[in-house]
Amino acid sequence: MYPPPPPAPHRDFISVTLSLGESYDNSKSRRRRSCWRKWKQLSRLQRNVILFLLGFLILCGFLSYLQAADQWKALSGRPAEEQKVKPEVPPALPAPQKERAKPEDFPDIVPQKRLRHFRRGPPHLQIRPPNTVSKDGTEDDAKEKETALGNAQQEENTQRTIISWRGAVIEPEQATELPSKRAEASTKPPFLAPRIWKESGLPNERQEGVIEAFLHAWKGYKEFAWGHDELKPVSKTFSEWFGLGLTLIDALDTMWILGLKEEFKEARNWVSEKLNFQKNVDVNLFESTIRILGGLLSTYHLSGDSLFLRKAEDFGNRLMPAFTTPSKIPYSDVNIGTGFAHSPQWTSDSTVAEVTSIQLEFRELSRLTGNKKFQEAVEKVTEHIHSLSGKKDGLVPMFINTNSGFFTHPGVFTLGARADSYYEYLLKQWIQGGKKETALLEDYVKAIEGIKTHLLRHSQPGKLTFVGELAHGRFSAKMDHLVCFLPGTLALGVHHGLPADHMDLAQALMETCYEMNRQMETGLSPEIAHFNLYTRADHKDVEVKPADRHNLLRPETVESLFYLYRVTRDHKYQDWGWEILQSFNKYTRVPSGGYSSINNVQNSQKPDPRDKMESFFVGETLKYLYLLFSDDLELLSLDTCVFNTEAHPLPIWAPA
Repeated sequence: MYPPPPPAPHRDFISVTLSLGESYDNSKSRRRRSCWRKWKQLSRLQRNVILFLLGFLILCGFLSYLQAADQWKALSGRPAEEQKVKPEVPPALPAPQKERAKPEDFPDIVPQKRLRHFRRGPPHLQIRPPNTVSKDGTEDDAKEKETALGNAQQEENTQRTIISWRGAVIEPEQATELPSKRAEASTKPPFLAPRIWKESGLPNERQEGVIEAFLHAWKGYKEFAWGHDELKPVSKTFSEWFGLGLTLIDALDTMWILGLKEEFKEARNWVSEKLNFQKNVDVNLFESTIRILGGLLSTYHLSGDSLFLRKAEDFGNRLMPAFTTPSKIPYSDVNIGTGFAHSPQWTSDSTVAEVTSIQLEFRELSRLTGNKKFQEAVEKVTEHIHSLSGKKDGLVPMFINTNSGFFTHPGVFTLGARADSYYEYLLKQWIQGGKKETALLEDYVKAIEGIKTHLLRHSQPGKLTFVGELAHGRFSAKMDHLVCFLPGTLALGVHHGLPADHMDLAQALMETCYEMNRQMETGLSPEIAHFNLYTRADHKDVEVKPADRHNLLRPETVESLFYLYRVTRDHKYQDWGWEILQSFNKYTRVPSGGYSSINNVQNSQKPDPRDKMESFFVGETLKYLYLLFSDDLELLSLDTCVFNTEAHPLPIWAPA
């Protein structure tokens, strides 16, 4: 008998209905199709706005990445802490009857806490009342030391929390190191400077005219702008650029040369008691080097007062962070309080003239202090420019990138703004170094040949020789007044043995620069002139556009007159300079004190003052006029000194 069979297993069934039609399954492909439908439903304007905003956000992100990358590169290339040294080389002359402070007694720079570079705005400038004058015009070392320590401590406390120009509080952080107070082993410089100053005789009548003009300019500055950067003579006030007494420092050596010893002593007291570089302020590397560093070094050589060398070394140390770039081409701006160096907000380029026209000053600072870092930094720039491609028969473009180290905006060549002093400093460095650096001379001579080939033309109907501009193969008959430095530079080269045909060109260009003044109703040159290349009825050689007819009291014409007279001894150059001085007195002199740049050199009835006296008027223009009128050709001889591009004389190096 068999057991009963097991029960049948229970089975579950699932019914699935397959449909060929579409149904919602919450899939991503469904959502993509839905988004695309919504996008297509938008109007063309709506779609364009969305695409524009998306592209703008991507561009902002890319630019932020580039800026952050540049800062990190600069930080990674930060140099080791620099060290303070005491001067090794004696000045050109001992200090005149003054008890000099020892360099080692001067307090070290107080280091600062790190500050984040937030956003540039108007610098915080300290406004100080005019300084009182001591009886002897000097301060003892103890007082200087106490004052410097107090100022440094006050600035340090101020910088710990920075209030931005829009009121935001910025926590301390610093991007670039400040100059260190640890001493660095100095090496004895290989050169000794000959004396560049000797007392001259009594000034002649024309020199007395220059002295009177300077005292009138100084009267306005002292009364309305003492200790500030620039005088606004019409409104009887002042304007600030760096907040470092720019006009006063620029005029120090002028006062010494003109024999204005009382004014010099008063200015010296201000430098001793009030000039403090521990400030949270951006300065332009080029302008501050030629005016402040150059002015302090020159005044040290003329007066023998070690105060000016100490100030120069302090300032030079504060400029060094500008060289912390990937290419070693310096940034255009540096904050002398925080040590943060950077390019302008709108570009990462520096101008070629600016980075190649600081060499005379930094080289001399190294020679005086024995600290090679200053000279090495600027000579790396010179060597780099020397090796670059992109030149045209020795002519260089106007801009160079601080990251890549290459020229930018190629194909544009000028001897005006942004390129002018590159050519000037090629020759002057060669002279300064004792005519041993042949690469500098080769670059200069080649550039002059390039000027003759590509930029030199003759106007009609007077056939004036002028230097124009070249932009991508197209010539422009435009010549800045700045180019009037060239006749003097050519004459200086001939004085030091360069070909005689350079003098022919110098004399021809000198006549052109004189005509740029003479053909104006006021007898003063416009900022920019255009020359007629073709003969046309009722047209002069020189024409001026309305935007270019202002005059800024610039020195270039009288600078070249000085050199031409020194080399040729032709008195017509003195006569031309005297005419220009009379025009300055007639159309730019302000009765209450000072001189003002003017808006219209073509209207003698209404020259329209601009209410600004540039520091170079007392630092360069009047100085060159005084030297031009001198009967003593050995007064600051061209064989013993070389003038920087702000007319500050520095010694030519001689073998030890």
